[in-house]
Amino acid sequence: MQATRLTLMCHARTVAQKLAIFPTNEPLETEWISARETRCRPFKGTPRLLCAPELRTQQTAELFGDNVEIVPALRDCNFGRWKGVRIDDLQKAEPEALEAWLDDPTSAPHGGESVAQLGVRVAQWLKSLEDTPGHVVAITHPFVIRAALTQVLQAAAFNLIDVEPLSTIELRFTGRWRLRLLGTDAEGAL
Repeated sequence: MQATRLTLMCHARTVAQKLAIFPTNEPLETEWISARETRCRPFKGTPRLLCAPELRTQQTAELFGDNVEIVPALRDCNFGRWKGVRIDDLQKAEPEALEAWLDDPTSAPHGGESVAQLGVRVAQWLKSLEDTPGHVVAITHPFVIRAALTQVLQAAAFNLIDVEPLSTIELRFTGRWRLRLLGTDAEGAL
């Protein structure tokens, strides 16, 4: 059985991330847009390049190639009425709702998607890749990467995983999904 190699990459930094604001469909910070094809090395070989539909993931994908497939299942979590709101403001205005959302994966006080619903969506997408041998690179969002990791790890550690901009994680399927953390020399291994 040929292995499926999945590299998950978080999009580059946005102003909303810097300001701890729930995302909308904002672009990357200006310096990332101008760094197109200068700051990131291409992957070895020709992996299948996927990205979420949001502007920030598409702009990040452009750092790696032109042949990008947009995959709706990779879209960011729907934060409902919290889109564009600072986390600090929510802590003051809706502390109970924010706490419930952080503590209960089935909670969606913002009227959008719960973490549990996101997990189901990502699990279905991972399942669809199990019969796809070869290297797949998916540029997506921290919440989607967290959901993928918790699906693979089968643990309730969603809020304990930090995903930094342009960070990568690799998952391989050879009958069972396995997590592979990339070392410091990962640039050459990609």
